[in-house]
Amino acid sequence: MPTYRDEGIIIRTHKLGEVDRILTILTRKHGQIRAVAKGVRKTTSRFGAKLEPFMVADLQLYEGRNLDTVSQAEQLASYGAEIVEDYQLYTIGNAILEAAERLTRETASEQHYLLLIGALRTLSQKQRPAAQVLDSYLLRSLALAGWVPDLDHCHLCQSEPISFSTHTGAVSCSECELPGAVRLGSSGLTLMRALLAGDWDSVSAASEQTKEAVGNVVSTYLQWQLERGLRSLKFLERSE
Repeated sequence: MPTYRDEGIIIRTHKLGEVDRILTILTRKHGQIRAVAKGVRKTTSRFGAKLEPFMVADLQLYEGRNLDTVSQAEQLASYGAEIVEDYQLYTIGNAILEAAERLTRETASEQHYLLLIGALRTLSQKQRPAAQVLDSYLLRSLALAGWVPDLDHCHLCQSEPISFSTHTGAVSCSECELPGAVRLGSSGLTLMRALLAGDWDSVSAASEQTKEAVGNVVSTYLQWQLERGLRSLKFLERSE
């Protein structure tokens, strides 16, 4: 069978039989793949600990009809230890992995891979507010998937906007407000722009009330585009 090598982030694992696991992996060059890690649950497995969620590995695989098979794995980075020791980081990390799994099922590029690594690394370093790391990741990953929010000018008159539509991703002024749009005001839309651009100085300057409002809007926007929400978000505590 043809073999190939790639870097990959372990997104999800499922038990298979007594000692095997099925892995969902976001790779750098081959998009999202599903592969079997044989014998990985044995205590004597040579790479069991390297193939857990939040880990990045250099993988050698061979192609199968339905599932590929991992034949070699070398750990490149592990963000799990820092993330799982904190409940909020763990729930946010799981939401990030779940979003990555959902948004890269059909198509994925190297940008998706690098964005996910950046989000997990930032989360594990604990130098940025965790809830806003999630919001930034969700907005950026949605944009990569084709749902780019238009945050600059009112969708009709091009004036200064105050509301965001979670259905269309467009913004509007008070005169042209779309049905169901959420009034975030200039401060909320400024924060959304900062999250999308990775402008952490501007993110830090936002009030906690604005951060919470924007976080709820980002989650709703994601849910609308995916047609259902992320299970992990139900356990998220947004207060810092």
